[in-house]
Amino acid sequence: MASKNNAIGYLPDERPPFIELILFALQQIVVMFPATVLVALITHFHVSTTIFASGLATLCFILITGRKIPLYYGSSFSYITAISSIVTADIVSANDPALLNGAISEAQFGIIMSAFVSIAAGFIIKAVGQDLIDKILPATVTGSIAMIIGLSLAGSALTDASAIPAAVAGTSDETLAQNMAWVISLITLISTIAYSVYLKGKLSQLPILFGLLTGYASALIIGWITGIPFVSFNNTELSGIFNIPEFTLPKPSLRAVAAIMPIAIATIPESTAHVYQLDIYVNDLAKKKGSNKRYNIADKLGLNLIGDGLGDIISGFIGGPAGTNYGENISTMAISKVFSVPVLIAASIITMIIACFTPLVNAVYSIPKCVIGGLSIYLFGVIAAQGITIMLDRKVDMFSSKNLAIIAIILIIGLGGSFGYADGMIPMFGLKCPALATAAVAGIIFNLILSIGKKEEKAE
Repeated sequence: MASKNNAIGYLPDERPPFIELILFALQQIVVMFPATVLVALITHFHVSTTIFASGLATLCFILITGRKIPLYYGSSFSYITAISSIVTADIVSANDPALLNGAISEAQFGIIMSAFVSIAAGFIIKAVGQDLIDKILPATVTGSIAMIIGLSLAGSALTDASAIPAAVAGTSDETLAQNMAWVISLITLISTIAYSVYLKGKLSQLPILFGLLTGYASALIIGWITGIPFVSFNNTELSGIFNIPEFTLPKPSLRAVAAIMPIAIATIPESTAHVYQLDIYVNDLAKKKGSNKRYNIADKLGLNLIGDGLGDIISGFIGGPAGTNYGENISTMAISKVFSVPVLIAASIITMIIACFTPLVNAVYSIPKCVIGGLSIYLFGVIAAQGITIMLDRKVDMFSSKNLAIIAIILIIGLGGSFGYADGMIPMFGLKCPALATAAVAGIIFNLILSIGKKEEKAE
């Protein structure tokens, strides 16, 4: 008789001790923060409002879904171009707060309306059942989409890894700064991997946080030796101790609905991939811990989309961008084996507190980009690897011409569009189509076409 494997980790309905819970929550915040803030900076939404909206939407998502789906909600990159068509460069350059807030309010209305697409899709999925969804979104589609989500971010990871402080750009210290940035990012990357592979016991669940602290410490030391300010506390215009985020209300706009609402359709496969990833990793941990409980997370895809839509309504109503559940957070959970819903609740509450306290916001902003880049190389790679895991778990036949065609189309359109065009938008028939969304839609369409006349394969 085999002995029970005392695997370390926390399942969705398990709560770590308080100190561990706070540390795990901080780890989740660290990995979501750069991308969430970056979306705000690109779209010119208010940063502190975006941070607050991320925490509030996550908390509401978890409660709406009955604390059954451990996902963190952050700003989505898929909507950037659509939002930027409303919050234009001309409006931003006018330097008129009232004009900017008016444009943000219009975009908010489009975000809220797009949320109803996700909610409607969720109810449809709950009505038609999982079998039909598996035919429309098989593992060949969801696994490939997960892969391109991670791989399409590779450029961003390497760009951040070599990022230097603005103060030394164009000076005689620029070459030295870039070399030192690579040293810091490599220290961060290698230490994070070493922590995740070699640490044992409870410490093995905090590799991302430990890697961040190691990278931050190296940035401080190298900055002290070279005089290059890798760590700076002057990265925001916020002052004082306490600042309430600048909330704005949505303003009806048909052009915002036309620009933003269709994007929601293309984000559904991404959410599907995330849910399938979680299902695999959570149940693998349950098995290793000797639990007989089955966590049917994949069966809650409809509920996830409903919660996702309601999260967008909440975020959009107060002035946050459209969002999605984050692959970076799923990667962190997969690496640390911490899928605890109470940890994500704590993370969402701490995030809202950070948004209101200037010193905390400035502390997070002080993390050098090269440190974030070192972490991102690992995290984004894990997202891509999870796509392979989906296909392995579902026993996808890699010798099938149909499967190879679908995977090939998704990978090349997604990656070619992401790296072939500066804005990640594929010019097509007079339109500009988001690379990842186009790849997802193409994969779904080709899967349906190539399934015509094919007999349904039955799992053994």
